[in-house]
Amino acid sequence: MSTLFTRIIRGDLPSEKVYETGSELAFLDINPKSEGHTLVVPKLEVAGFDALPTADLQSLIATVQLVTRGIIKAMGTPHYNIFLNNGAPAGQVIFHVHFHIVPRYQGGARSFGRASTAEGRLAEVGAEIRKTLQSLASTPA
Repeated sequence: MSTLFTRIIRGDLPSEKVYETGSELAFLDINPKSEGHTLVVPKLEVAGFDALPTADLQSLIATVQLVTRGIIKAMGTPHYNIFLNNGAPAGQVIFHVHFHIVPRYQGGARSFGRASTAEGRLAEVGAEIRKTLQSLASTPA
């Protein structure tokens, strides 16, 4: 049975995609911990981080870094958390490797409670992050 993320990758379920490569997809979390909270997943369906083939892992980490750069620029904050839950006891709910990139804002809560997202705001945030990532991808490093 396919995971929720595999169904998103295949286009069977809607998502606010912000970046995609041949082997990864980044999209906004529909239950964000803060505005701009993004998930980066490999297209290869693997439950555990330690089971991801090395080449896929290297590509995934490079994508996490690029998406992080786009998020902090688009969201106007240099502060963020990056985390991965591996296994149910660690809090993993969807058994498909994925990184969370959670922007943090000055004066914002430090907890990991859910942030509310205004109607239509997810699409606006996604558009801004996509625009920023397109700009970063076209600029030489």
